Formats: sequence, C-alpha cells, structure tokens
Amino acid sequence: MSRDETAGLRAAQLRLGRLPGYVRRPDPARRSGEQGHTYKKGWEVRFTARSEAEIAEIRDLVVAAGFAPARPFFKGHQLIQPVYGMAAVQAYLAARQAAEDQAARTAVGRERRTDDPTGPDPAASAAGAAAAAAELARRRAVEAFPAQLGRAAAADGRITTSEAGRTG
Repeated sequence: MSRDETAGLRAAQLRLGRLPGYVRRPDPARRSGEQGHTYKKGWEVRFTARSEAEIAEIRDLVVAAGFAPARPFFKGHQLIQPVYGMAAVQAYLAARQAAEDQAARTAVGRERRTDDPTGPDPAASAAGAAAAAAELARRRAVEAFPAQLGRAAAADGRITTSEAGRTG
C-alpha cells in the first residue's frame, strides 16, 4: 500500500469518528450459557442517518476506511448503516476518541487565546483538570478494549468451576 493510500485510509477512519452512531456488543452471559451456540450476535457499529443521501455518504466513508458496509435498514424514523466486526468497532472507537481529543485541544486553544484581566479562575482550572482526567480515562478504556473481553465473564458475578473449589 502506497503512502498516499495509507494517508487516505487513515483520514477516512478519522472521519468515521465524527459520524453519529453507536456500538453494539455481544452479551457475554448469553454467549457463555447453555444455548450459547445459538446466540449469533457479534460486534457491530451502527451509523445513524436521516436521509438516503446521508447513508450514501456514510457508505462511501466506510468503504474508504477499509470496511464492508452491510445492508442499511430503518429503525424508528432513522436509517441505520451497520458495519459488522470487532475491527470496525475498534476503529470506530479509536476514531471517536481522536475526534474528542481534537475537540478538546481546540477548546483549550480557544480558552488560551481569550485574555482574562482578573487572572486564572480556580473553578475553570478545576474543570480543566477534571476534563483532562476524563479524557485520560476514555483513552485508557479505548486502549484496554480487547482486554475487557477476557474480564467480561468475571464481571458478571458468576463463579467458575475453578473458583468454586476455593470458596469452600
């Protein structure tokens, strides 16, 4: 892949983060239960649109980002463009995080350009520190995304057979 193609792919993936949408995750309790072999739901990103023209733009961006869009459908009064797979979910979450980081940097830049004759505001400093901590927590959540899959079974509170012998 040439450098221009890689740059275009990266730009398309970053634009995905600015699109309205949400992520659907599989239910670990249903997948690990007795009927887990019949539970077929997987990882999915659903982009939302209000018109067919918006769906066409979303489909073009999804293809440019290197993913295969599925057939769009209506849900309520919205058109939904699904994209299946864990790779699509990870790319969307990373792009969303990058878009939020860019928005935060832009907001901080605007705050720095305003001249405040009274000096720094303690409440604004505390709010900025809280926003920075929230951004760090979001970034860590995106980076730890694959690791969360292994912890999902432990998070639902069930005791495994290996733990049952230790609880006496």
